[in-house]
Amino acid sequence: MAAPSRKFVFLLSGRLPSSFQAGQCATRRVPACLCSQQATSQAPDATEDPLKPAGPDFIESKEDFKWVEKLLPRHRIPPLPQHTHYPTPCGWTPPRDPPPDLPYYVRRSRYHQIPVYARFTHQGSRKMTVIQHIEGDIWALEKELQEFLPPIIGRLPGLTVNEVTRKIFIKGLVLEEVKKWLLEKGF
Repeated sequence: MAAPSRKFVFLLSGRLPSSFQAGQCATRRVPACLCSQQATSQAPDATEDPLKPAGPDFIESKEDFKWVEKLLPRHRIPPLPQHTHYPTPCGWTPPRDPPPDLPYYVRRSRYHQIPVYARFTHQGSRKMTVIQHIEGDIWALEKELQEFLPPIIGRLPGLTVNEVTRKIFIKGLVLEEVKKWLLEKGF
């Protein structure tokens, strides 16, 4: 192991300033330098050590942290809101308790919304409806969608099932119809 370090020192010797000599260093305040083969045996005082920080130049205040907390993003799911009657004025209803007894389950988003979204691709010319957060038998949900959508859209729906990401893609925008259908099912 000694040979590589000597080779390293030899390669660096051409790039070091003229004040550098083997075994000595121009920075005298640092007790153990990489260029010296031996470390000094004396331990310097804490006031003399330039590598040790002198201490904080600030004051810790736990009372003011409440202002910082308002700026930090929330990482927890807010609790389910309680209302006197449902649906609320904006149309929101909670999931049915207990959940429906079906081979699949469509979990709500983290803000308690039905996870049905619109997706536009090919510069907006291809419109799709996406159902996310599907748990259980995704193929049973696809079969029920095949029965539910033809009377609404007037043709057989183009459905694509992605088992890995647990999503169903529906060709065309049937966002509100699918949301209403999932709410009626109890999700």
